[in-house]
Amino acid sequence: MSLQPCDDHANPPCDEYPFASTYEGAAEHDCDAEAREFNFSAKPIPGDDNQAGGNILKSFYAKNRVIDGMDDGFIVKIVT
Repeated sequence: MSLQPCDDHANPPCDEYPFASTYEGAAEHDCDAEAREFNFSAKPIPGDDNQAGGNILKSFYAKNRVIDGMDDGFIVKIVT
C-alpha cells in the first residue's frame, strides 16, 4: 500500500521508499505517464536522519559512479 506524500512543509519531514531519486521512486510518475502516481511509501522521520540518509545515498551514487539513466540500475537489499 502506498501513501500520499507528505507536503513540502511537513515537520518532521517525510522520507520515501523507493528513493525519490530513482525511476522506481516518487519521481516515477514524472518519467512514465503510465506509472501509478504515489506508488511509494512515505513516513515521517527526524530531519537529521533524513539528511543523513540523503548524504549516504548521494555518496553511494558518487562512489559507484551511478549515472542518470534506465541502463544503470542497482539493487537495494534491506538488512535489519
